[in-house]
Amino acid sequence: MLSRAGLCSRTQAQAAIAQGRVTVNGRVVRNPETWVDAVRDRVTFDGAALRARQKEVWLLHKPVGYVTTAADEHDRDTVYALLPEHSAWLAPIGRLDQDSSGLLLFTNDSDLAHAITNPVSKLAKVYEVRVQGQPTADALQRLREGVQLHDGPTLPASIERLDSDDRSTRLRIVLTEGRNRQIRRMISAIGSSVHTLHRIQIGPQRLADLPEGTCRKLSVAEVQALRRAISDARDHHRNPGSAR
Repeated sequence: MLSRAGLCSRTQAQAAIAQGRVTVNGRVVRNPETWVDAVRDRVTFDGAALRARQKEVWLLHKPVGYVTTAADEHDRDTVYALLPEHSAWLAPIGRLDQDSSGLLLFTNDSDLAHAITNPVSKLAKVYEVRVQGQPTADALQRLREGVQLHDGPTLPASIERLDSDDRSTRLRIVLTEGRNRQIRRMISAIGSSVHTLHRIQIGPQRLADLPEGTCRKLSVAEVQALRRAISDARDHHRNPGSAR
């Protein structure tokens, strides 16, 4: 209920409940599984009556060197330092590791976040990746068809060679899944390694010319386009022969 109201993520809600910051009908409740009637029960969070926060989606151009977490035990810079003040109620939609850069979305809409990250959605994510050496045509075809990783084979991917020099090759990679460090593991599976990894697009939402280290709030039209893209991607993968 706290998460759906847009006040915090599910993990943050569980922590707040355990800390005694939530009451139901005047009594502190520490069990996050407690059943609550949204109509009849009076719920407070930090002493204030529970009211749904306006749902928002923010886009950040993440630089290399920042970790995607609210707090870091090793005192590394976190992406929350780049978000607006009082943005702790925003949760990242997916992750980019410390050595990666590019488009990162944040929201307090848990349903939308789940729809984007759910493997069923098959929402396309586009990356520009510079890899070591010059992978052969056969190696790139393996990536397109799917390679075997320790957690199973990858789904087919779109791979385009953009340019290369004596020491490296720049690729555009389009994935419809999002496993932990997936692209780095895929490139390792063909005997190469990643020099740089930059995400430029999620569904219809592009990074465009947003300066590195800055963020902006998505418009209502952009959020609606994101929702339509999720629906279209699901329909396409359920009925690959259909056209919309």
